[in-house]
Amino acid sequence: MSLPKGLAEDVSKNLVMVARLIDEDPEGAYAYSKIALRLASRVAAVREAAGFAAYANQKYSEALAEFRAARRMTGSVDLWPVMADCERGLGRPEKALEMAGAAEVHKLDKAGQVEMRLVAAGARRDMDQLDAAIVTLQSPELASNTVQPWTARLRYAYADALLAAGREGEAREWFAKAVESDKDGSTDASDRLAEMDGVEFVDAFVEDDDEDDAERDDVAEPQEASAADEVEADIEDDDEDEDDDADEDDDIEDVAAEAESEDEVETVTEAEVEAKEDVVKESVVKEDDDKD
Repeated sequence: MSLPKGLAEDVSKNLVMVARLIDEDPEGAYAYSKIALRLASRVAAVREAAGFAAYANQKYSEALAEFRAARRMTGSVDLWPVMADCERGLGRPEKALEMAGAAEVHKLDKAGQVEMRLVAAGARRDMDQLDAAIVTLQSPELASNTVQPWTARLRYAYADALLAAGREGEAREWFAKAVESDKDGSTDASDRLAEMDGVEFVDAFVEDDDEDDAERDDVAEPQEASAADEVEADIEDDDEDEDDDADEDDDIEDVAAEAESEDEVETVTEAEVEAKEDVVKESVVKEDDDKD
């Protein structure tokens, strides 16, 4: 179905945003897909993009409806594996297994067939059929030494199923093989392998921050101690100054007391002199009277 140029541009912009955000911001991608749907719901590419956006947000019923609509418009079987996985998401693993055995699977390309095998193995695990899940994943694609876009995910799923079955030695071997083929980091195989080997990763940035904090604490403590010493020294100096001032006050008081004492002595001496002069005068007068 063709769209007017202006409308087609608007739809394309929204579809670009869906593709750009679907891994990092699924909710944002879903919002753009709804806009595209309102603008052009009869375009198969829009229905497919809306299906993947809903699938990324675990809205499996809505995703399945969009995928079915896109398939009706195009007649393609490319969406068959993801449609089966939506059945798993809805709690219907038996339906997913039924789809895995349908004729549509034979029309899929190699990547689609591997994807269908992964979904079928997941459905077996949903039904607690671990051994059957392991057997489902065993295939020429798994045994091949050639690395394909699906190789890392296939090996990872096989290793995870082995580990769930308690076959740790084999699981470790296949996690290691998954790491070798996972060039773009599509799985966490390296983390799973390290976990099995007892390796613990430490965030270097966090460790550096802790060391910096410790160094700052070490520097801060002497500075705080130095400041405390300075305060204590100031207090001691103030005490000494107060003692000196007290001593000076005592000296001043002693001098004043001595001065008062000298004044008293001088006062007494003058009084005695005056008394003696009076006695002498009286004696002289008395002698003159006797002569007469």
